[in-house]
Amino acid sequence: MDNGSVKLFKGFRVQYNDARGPNKGGIRFHPEETIDTVRALAAWMTWKCAVADIPLGGGKGGVICNPKTMSEMELERLSRAYIDAIGRIIGPEKDIPAPDVYTTPQIMGWMMDEYSKLKGCYSPGVITGKPLSVGGSEGRGDATARGGAYTVREAAQRLGINLNGATCAIQGFGNAGQFAALLNSQLYNMRIVAVSDTRGGVYMEEGIDPDAIIKHKMRTGSVVNFPGSRPISNEDLLELSVDVLAPSALEEVITASNAPRIRAKIVEELANGPTTPEADEILFEKNIFVIPDFLCNAGGVTVSYFEWVQNMYGMYWEETDVHEKLDKKMTKAFSDVYEMSQDYKVDMRTAAYMVAIQRVADAMKARGWV
Repeated sequence: MDNGSVKLFKGFRVQYNDARGPNKGGIRFHPEETIDTVRALAAWMTWKCAVADIPLGGGKGGVICNPKTMSEMELERLSRAYIDAIGRIIGPEKDIPAPDVYTTPQIMGWMMDEYSKLKGCYSPGVITGKPLSVGGSEGRGDATARGGAYTVREAAQRLGINLNGATCAIQGFGNAGQFAALLNSQLYNMRIVAVSDTRGGVYMEEGIDPDAIIKHKMRTGSVVNFPGSRPISNEDLLELSVDVLAPSALEEVITASNAPRIRAKIVEELANGPTTPEADEILFEKNIFVIPDFLCNAGGVTVSYFEWVQNMYGMYWEETDVHEKLDKKMTKAFSDVYEMSQDYKVDMRTAAYMVAIQRVADAMKARGWV
């Protein structure tokens, strides 16, 4: 530590299944990280990569620490020490980490550099989510929300909903929520009527200017007290009568208790696990179209895959190329899941698991594992 003391941190790296390719998954720095959480997320990454049909498996990592109380130098030393500990089991052809909760492109840059030192050569393909100057990809910043926006477009086409002027409410206004507001507005001319964060929410029936409220949040630290808006709670936001509801922050916000009052036509799950299994059944019975999280938010890992591909052959794409390739991948993934849901008369989440597990099982059978 900066004061000369030595502190021991516990960290994890879980590799769940690499039948379809090297493991892929983020690294979390969080004071309440647990091995069970990391195991569950490694499994989730397996299905996310499979449903997006990218040739990667599932992994996840974490360190129990509080980065908010650590200096930049302490974070760098911790990041490098973590790679020193797991360097033998990761690599461009083994396991490719990425940023996650409380980790940043700069932390990925340090980790890539440490791995390169261990290998004795520049190895950008070991990790994704890096700064552009050391092999990062154009289009990574808004990839999660952009992939979600493409799936909303596909869902609206199937449901006969005109997105021009359609209403949207966004619960959670971090990276994904902010880009969801911008993209749903810019790409489809949707009207963002409500947004919220941990301190509360705001509502404007005539629509909220995404650029203006992002600037307001950057200036004040929250969306609350946005000029011209009226306050709304996170709970009430979820129950608004809107065309698209985008839970973009916490898990388990749509539950059996509030699902009967959800009135959105499409639920755009940008967060991980925002809907409980009991709520899923209720929403399905109400004909509310849920785009499941590991399909809806797979844009992030898809562009991470693109970054790895660019690193591996040393040629980098323009942002328009990334957007075009992401659109193609997300559209195909949505179509595959939607067709499965129609063929077997199941909800989209069940269909997504069916598609993903079948692909992993096929790979395992082809390799003689089962």
